[in-house]
Amino acid sequence: MKLLRLAPENTKFGFMRLRRVSYPLSAVLSIIAVTMFFTVGMNFGIDFRGGTQVELRAKSGVADLASLRAKAEGLDLGPVEAQRVGAESDVTLRLDVQSGGAQGEQTAINKLRQTFGDTYEFRSVATVGPRVSGELVQSGTLGVVVAILAVLAYLWFRFEWQFAVGAIIGTMHDLLLTVGFFSVTQLEFNQTSIAAILTVVGYSLNETVIVLDRIREVMRKYKRLSTAEIVDMSVNAVLPRTIMTATTVFLALLALFFLGGHVIRSFSAAMIWGIFVATYSSIFICSPMLIYLGVRADAFDKGAEAEGETEPQQPAKAQV
Repeated sequence: MKLLRLAPENTKFGFMRLRRVSYPLSAVLSIIAVTMFFTVGMNFGIDFRGGTQVELRAKSGVADLASLRAKAEGLDLGPVEAQRVGAESDVTLRLDVQSGGAQGEQTAINKLRQTFGDTYEFRSVATVGPRVSGELVQSGTLGVVVAILAVLAYLWFRFEWQFAVGAIIGTMHDLLLTVGFFSVTQLEFNQTSIAAILTVVGYSLNETVIVLDRIREVMRKYKRLSTAEIVDMSVNAVLPRTIMTATTVFLALLALFFLGGHVIRSFSAAMIWGIFVATYSSIFICSPMLIYLGVRADAFDKGAEAEGETEPQQPAKAQV
């Protein structure tokens, strides 16, 4: 039985020829991400901004967002956001933090029940105070920062400094574009979004380490090839594995996005974006950095001599 292959074997694509396009493209996307983050900001969920979130389902027919919003704002509860989630009968109401502490929040919930209880089913009610939301913001930010620093430290000690610099730039590139994705799409940013960012960083690190390991291995064998040729050869060697991994993860995330419900939709959407960004950066951002940093195959001569390695026959050159 013939095995399924998503990429042909022994490809000789000249990936490094595209580095003159990939770097300007990434620069533009990064500028857009930073601009959107500081101008538009993130659509923080109740976890981070505090308040009350109520999920409703119409007992019959379709939920009328305009009517819901108008009636809720008439209850003197401050600004009310109404958003459809999933089916047309499902809607979420978000209220700002109410005065009076826990008693004020309970009063607001009772008003909503009295107003909408006859026509809507109350599926869930979540309340987060300002103090708790502030602690969640600090804890989430600290968790991301510590995780990123640990990843960068690992990369620095795992590879030669030129490889580490390329890996760090690729990882930070993925982190920046993922945060920008939340700003541009205005997906709700909550605790599951923090998990998505950390997962994207882990996936990016995995892809980067695999590509860099193969580049270092090829550099130790072929001394006479240019750095661009070596990088192209290495990326082509791991291309079938990269495509297979990205495809299987994408299919799983696609199922989560459409069938997993509103709670994990932001997580799955960010992960779908993240696997494409991580794959792109490992090939077109991290790897070309070795060329710009002047890495040459003879940098491993001493290590190869110490291990008693000999240079094998030169392969056919990749298109550069």
